[in-house]
Amino acid sequence: MNMIVAYDIANPRRLLKIARVMKDYGFRVQKSIFEVEVDEAAFREMRRRAEAVMSLAEDGVKYFPLCGRCADTLIALGIFAVVPEEGEVLVL
Repeated sequence: MNMIVAYDIANPRRLLKIARVMKDYGFRVQKSIFEVEVDEAAFREMRRRAEAVMSLAEDGVKYFPLCGRCADTLIALGIFAVVPEEGEVLVL
């Protein structure tokens, strides 16, 4: 499933840890927003790892699932149209 993950973490150490978790599943599109594509098992693992790091009283993480039709209609302009910052890129 495709999804957008957005988070607001109060503590800088936890913020860094959450970012590292999200990088394992997707790529950063803004400082606290990631695009991820995961199956159900990977989503449960990602969520479990994030919850283990965050303080439920101070931090927030939101998962926005995108249906295939919605993901296919994405329009990205400017810096948001940039390919992921890590990994191989093939340009044809």
